[in-house]
Amino acid sequence: MNPPTAPRDEVRRFIVENRPVRGHWVRLEGAWQELRAHRDYPQPVRELLGQAVAASVLLAATLKFRGQLTLQLQGNGAVSLLVAQCSHDYRLRAVARFDEAAVAALSADGSAASGEVFRGLVGSEGRFAVTVEAEERSMRYQGIVPLGGDSLAGSLEAYFARSEQLPTRVLLAADGERGAGVLVQKLPQDAGTDESQMSEVWEQAERGIERLSAADLLQCPVEELLGRGFAAHDMRLFRGAPVQFECRCSQGRVTSLLRALGPDEVRDVLREQGVVTVTCEFCHRPYRFEEGDVEAIFEGGSEPGGHSSTIH
Repeated sequence: MNPPTAPRDEVRRFIVENRPVRGHWVRLEGAWQELRAHRDYPQPVRELLGQAVAASVLLAATLKFRGQLTLQLQGNGAVSLLVAQCSHDYRLRAVARFDEAAVAALSADGSAASGEVFRGLVGSEGRFAVTVEAEERSMRYQGIVPLGGDSLAGSLEAYFARSEQLPTRVLLAADGERGAGVLVQKLPQDAGTDESQMSEVWEQAERGIERLSAADLLQCPVEELLGRGFAAHDMRLFRGAPVQFECRCSQGRVTSLLRALGPDEVRDVLREQGVVTVTCEFCHRPYRFEEGDVEAIFEGGSEPGGHSSTIH
């Protein structure tokens, strides 16, 4: 028996040879599972979060920058806030805040179409924001569009149409094992290019995306996907870049936070609860500090307690 292969987490760029059409593909396995290791999201929220994480990687892949890209969904539906962040080197993290009763009601309606579930999650007054914070000269860019249509992919297409003015088609999917996405764009044409020919190529690319299903995206290798969607064209697929989960929380950061709160407040919590637990908002990893750890913090120790503080 062959040993199991390690989960593949990567993003890859592709182009239609000699045509102004480019795309990116991403699949997340280990990174997607690690991101949720300390939080159990209900299925509709989990799928929306997975799509948003895949979308954040695709967005970062279309840009040339050093820094961080943040995709944020905010609305009046069952999910009040969703944030997915991806750095220029594809280190990601994400979190969603939701109303458990409202999500349960959505889940109970087994007859609801996917578009109805999406509208129930984001509400009627949602907005979609993309923020790019680049290290170069501390540049910051933000684009905001309404959460329209029946899917996150549709909202992403609207974002590109309004903010980037590039015709774009997007397909996103997620389940308990994987998150995936593909994005195809029509680039500006060179002067003298046959416009009718280029329009035909783009229309064929759009139809290619429409032929792919969410199941295809989650299960098929990228080579097979491109073969199905772009069979009439010569494609060039570039080498992939690895994607990984990385939260910026750490024992040291939490220790600094407690030190900033001051000994009186932290010791009050210790007396009331017997232990001080701080949970990261993004990855939901709990950091636990017992009495000896707390005393070490305020006696000038750089790290609490050595061996007694624990992470679960």
